[in-house]
Amino acid sequence: MSKLIDLIPQGATLVGVEPKDWPAAIRAAAQPLIHNGCIEPAYVDAMIGVVEEHGPYIVIAPGFALAHAQASEHVHATSLSWCNLATPIEFGHKNDPVDVVVVLAAQDTGSHRAALKALAALLQDAGAMKRIRTAESGEDLRDLLLKASDEDAQRLEARQSSSADGRSGISIEAPSDLPASKGKILTVCGNGLGTSLFLKNTLEQVLAAWGWASLFTVEATDTISAKGKASDADCILTSGEIARTLGDLGVPMCIIENFTSEAEIDAALREIYWIGEE
Repeated sequence: MSKLIDLIPQGATLVGVEPKDWPAAIRAAAQPLIHNGCIEPAYVDAMIGVVEEHGPYIVIAPGFALAHAQASEHVHATSLSWCNLATPIEFGHKNDPVDVVVVLAAQDTGSHRAALKALAALLQDAGAMKRIRTAESGEDLRDLLLKASDEDAQRLEARQSSSADGRSGISIEAPSDLPASKGKILTVCGNGLGTSLFLKNTLEQVLAAWGWASLFTVEATDTISAKGKASDADCILTSGEIARTLGDLGVPMCIIENFTSEAEIDAALREIYWIGEE
């Protein structure tokens, strides 16, 4: 299981970068991965193309963008780079302005999942993110990310403990006249391997807090696959940009702005499911 820091090559932590616009920010953040032979320039073009096609859904949390594209022959090693911008820039998203751009390059759909789960937990740690955002050098930034990786287990354990203690009174039993749940929820992004995994992770935390984790399957998928899978799901969680791409699939679609916000997802689910309180 890869730690977050395990996927970040030496030299792939940048601070004080001054791009002129969002494509330049993605290119700057990706440059260390090109230098290390992890990706080819064509992968950078693909990441920019994803935003041009689907909109800035990669801005998954306030000030934070996760740039990525579909796994391809242009990715030679599953890897991440981290780039702190000197001046925040606009992507055209409600979570603007962005001051952190992380580039994800994945060779497949599974090798980066543990690292993304750790990254999601890190983004929910306001204190750690404040220190990371104010790192004075690339070396300092790497040291902070290394420390964060070492704290992953404690952070995840604390969240799981909080979930176990938080809402023990919630029940899935519903009035008999409500439709039965299919036990499946889809999280959707352009490629099914980056932002949708973030959303899946946070959604699973909410379900665990409700005591519903064993009752549901959460599947992260791409826009094309989602159209064929929607009929088997209770609902879809995604960004506003991806929702417009998907159109009406015949199931409720929940628009999520902050993919790391349990409170936002909790509220969205309460619009779909009957929640009984003991």
